[in-house]
Amino acid sequence: MNSKPIIKVGVVAGEHSGDRLGAKIIKSFTDTHEVKLYGVGGPKLAKQGLKPLFNFNKLHVMGFIEPLLNIRELISLRKQLIDLFVQKDIDYFIGVDSPDFNISIHKAMKNKNSCKNIQIVSPSVWGWRENRIKPIKKYIDLTACLFNFEDNFYKRKSLPSIHLGHPFSNLFPKNKESVIKEYKLNPSKKFVSILPGSRLSEIKNLLSTYIEFIKLHSKKYPDYEYLIPASDDQSFNMIKENIPKDLPIILNKNCAKDFLSISYFSVVTSGTATLESAVLGAKPIICYKTNSINYFIISRMLKIDDVGLPNLLLGKREFPELIQKSCNPQSILEAAELMNKNQHLDRISNRLRDLLVGLSPEESALEILSL
Repeated sequence: MNSKPIIKVGVVAGEHSGDRLGAKIIKSFTDTHEVKLYGVGGPKLAKQGLKPLFNFNKLHVMGFIEPLLNIRELISLRKQLIDLFVQKDIDYFIGVDSPDFNISIHKAMKNKNSCKNIQIVSPSVWGWRENRIKPIKKYIDLTACLFNFEDNFYKRKSLPSIHLGHPFSNLFPKNKESVIKEYKLNPSKKFVSILPGSRLSEIKNLLSTYIEFIKLHSKKYPDYEYLIPASDDQSFNMIKENIPKDLPIILNKNCAKDFLSISYFSVVTSGTATLESAVLGAKPIICYKTNSINYFIISRMLKIDDVGLPNLLLGKREFPELIQKSCNPQSILEAAELMNKNQHLDRISNRLRDLLVGLSPEESALEILSL
């Protein structure tokens, strides 16, 4: 007979990174509780027993325009989730990232149900749209922050938070020789990783720019090969259809850590991958490009000068950031050549790891269960 108490947990994770984070917390719950899991997530949460209500790729929308174009479907998906959580009478709702989607679920659950609401990964209220603090204060019982500067922001606002820390605090490069052997790479070559993003919209916006950079760089530096680690089958297929066969590009799936471990530098779409690149020593050139309307709106709301996670953590711009018009093939090439001269960037990985240490998943789970 199972002596563990049963808890019913609703979860929404709309990204691969959120899927991993959510799964670690849920796994820690199972040390002391039997967990009945409902909602939506990816393969990691599925391993913890989640039967997703729908494919989590449906939540892969970003910016202002894309959600508006998909607003009817998003509202329908959100209603399905709320109905499920109310029907199952969940004890905890855990929203992982996707704050604009999740806040409405937090609100609904607070109004309809006595469950505790937890948001894992803080919305970037410290950087823009600080007015989101009001619904956070009203509807969310605890925010689990990935970064210490976020936790400090919440503490200053007298809001309940914990510093979850980031899994990259335990991220170390793989052995170069073993990676080269596993992927049958040419050991006489130097390597650059190209990470166009995990969302199809990011790949659509940036891949062509990255390919043009590869054309420029490979012509000037023929001793390099370019490694693209696609995050899933959809991304792989989209990238494969668009890369010229005459360029020295190696495309593979689910191998970002491997490829970054052997890369001298990387060209990375702004997001979690920039931090992964910096921690693994593949000095990132941080890039971002969106449609003009998105950029017009976002640029007027930003309260910070830097957008790259490594730069935010370090408190200064150590790695180049190329945003919108400055994100072009020639500027990426110039940034790559400039980084060759900055030898101190090779020593930043350990500093970043130290800044990323927070509570363990077990300690975080205890904080949540004690609400």
